[in-house]
Amino acid sequence: MSDPNSGSAIRVRRALLSVSDKSGLVDQARKLAAMGVELVSTGGTSKLLKEAGLAVKDVADLTGFPEMMDGRVKTLHPAVHGGLLYLRDNPSHVKDAETHGIGAIDLIYVNLYPFEATVASGADFETCIENIDIGGPAMLRAAAKNGAFVAVCTDGGDVDAVIADMEANDGQVPVSLCRKLAAKTYARTAAYDAAISGWYADQLGESAPDWAAIGGKLQEALRYGENPHQKAAFYVTGATRPGVATAKQLQGKALSYNNINDTDAAYELIGELGAETPTVAIIKHANPCGVAQGKTIIEAYRAALACDSTSAFGGIVALNRPLDETTAKEISQVFTEVVIAPGADAAAEAVFAKKKNLRLLITEGLPDPAAPGHFVKTVAGGFLMQDRDFGRITRADLKVVTKIAPTEQQLDDLLFAWRVAKHVKSNTIVYAKDGATVGVGAGQMSRIDSARIAARKAEDAAEVAGWPEPRTKGCVAASDAFFPFADGLLQAASAGAVAVIQPGGSIRDDEVIAAADEAGLAMVFTGMRHFRH
Repeated sequence: MSDPNSGSAIRVRRALLSVSDKSGLVDQARKLAAMGVELVSTGGTSKLLKEAGLAVKDVADLTGFPEMMDGRVKTLHPAVHGGLLYLRDNPSHVKDAETHGIGAIDLIYVNLYPFEATVASGADFETCIENIDIGGPAMLRAAAKNGAFVAVCTDGGDVDAVIADMEANDGQVPVSLCRKLAAKTYARTAAYDAAISGWYADQLGESAPDWAAIGGKLQEALRYGENPHQKAAFYVTGATRPGVATAKQLQGKALSYNNINDTDAAYELIGELGAETPTVAIIKHANPCGVAQGKTIIEAYRAALACDSTSAFGGIVALNRPLDETTAKEISQVFTEVVIAPGADAAAEAVFAKKKNLRLLITEGLPDPAAPGHFVKTVAGGFLMQDRDFGRITRADLKVVTKIAPTEQQLDDLLFAWRVAKHVKSNTIVYAKDGATVGVGAGQMSRIDSARIAARKAEDAAEVAGWPEPRTKGCVAASDAFFPFADGLLQAASAGAVAVIQPGGSIRDDEVIAAADEAGLAMVFTGMRHFRH
C-alpha cells in the first residue's frame, strides 16, 4: 500500500473559486493573485472579484459554454473536471489534456449552497430543493480524489492554510496538507448529502428509508470521553434547536463529554416543562436529582435543591428563565459544573465570574418538546434510529381507573411528575408534591427498587433539612411504564403517595387497580409509556 503522504509538494498556478459564502474571499483572492495564480470563477463569485479589481477568467471561457438553466449547469464539463482529475505524472492523462486543451486546476475553493441553513430557516419545499448544490460536490469530490495534485478547500480556513503554506514555500503546498484537505472534503460532502437525504425522507414521511446517513461538523475536540482513556469529540448537525449545541458559553473551562451529555439532558427536561412557570432542573449523570416550579426562579431552585442536595453537588442546573443576581448567588453556594438558561443579566454574570471553573451557557430560547427529530444510538455493527420522544399527555388524555379520583392539585402534580419521569432513566419512579420532585428513583432493573430508592432519597432529604417527616407524605407518584405487579404501587403508597399516574396496559391491571382501591389511592392511566434507556 502506497504512502498517502508520499510526494513533496504541488505548485499552484490556477485556482477555481466558486463560493456561496463569500466572507473574506476578496482578500484571499488578492493573495493568490499576488503569487501569480490565475483565478477562474463563476457567477456571483466572478462578479465580486472583478468589482474588486482582480483579473478573473470565467468558467464559461474554459468550457466554451455559458452558464444556463438559471445557473444549474455551469461547471459540469470536461474542461473543469478534466483539469481537476487528470494525473500530472501519467503520460496518457497529460496527452489527453493537451489534445483537448484542458488546463490543470491546482486549487479549488467551493463552499456549498446553504442547504442546511435554508431548511433551518423554514423555507418551503421548492426553495430547499433549489438550494441543493450539484456542481459543487461534484468538483470537490473530483479534486479530493486527485489529492496528490490538487488542494481542495471547503471553507475559508482551508484557503488560509493553503495560502500560508504557499507564502512560506514559494507558491507550493505540501501533499500532506492536500491529503488532509481531501479527507475533510469527503466528510463534508457526506454530511451535506446526509442532511439532504434526511430532510427528503422527513418530507416523504419515510421513517425507515433503505439507507440512512448521519453527518456533523466538529464543534470541539474534547479532552476525553466518559473516561480518561476514551478519545472523544463534539460534532453538531447544524440544527437550530436551543440547547447545548447552539448555546453561547459566557465563561468557564471547556465542556467535557459528560458535561455536554448531562447539560443536554437538563435542558431537554426544562423544555418539556415549558415556559409558563419558573422552573429549575438539577441533573446528575443525565438523571434529575431535583426538579421544581415556583412563583420565582429562586423559589424553584430552592425546591429543586431540597429534593436531593447531596446529589446536586457537581451537577448541572437548567433554568427556563433568565438568570438573575439573587439566584446566581444561591447557585454559587453549591459546587456546580454547568448552568444553562435562556439568558442572564449582567449582575448574575458578575456573580459567576468569581467562579472561574463554572460554565455558564446562554441559549436565547427553550427547546420545543413537541418538535420532530431523531435519536440515534450506536450498537455493534450498526445504529438504532428512532423519533425523539415527543409524546405528550394532557388532562384530557387521563383515564381515572380507581374509585377515588385525583383532586385538581393532585392532577397538576401528576402531570408534572409524569413529564419529569419521561426524562429519567428506566425503570423510573418519581414522587412529586406542590410542583416539585420529592424523591426520584432512576435506572433500576426492578420498578419496586426504583420506588424504594425514591422513598429513601426523600427520607435522606428530610434528615438533611431537619424536617419532621419526608415530603413524600401526601405526594403523587409517576411510573414511566406500567406496574407489572401491585408491589411497586404499594411501595409508593407506603412512602406516602396518595395518587398515581402510570401508562396501564399490564395483564395484571385489574389486580393493580384493586390494590390501589384497597389502599385508598387515586390512579390515572395515560395509555403512553416513556422508556428511556
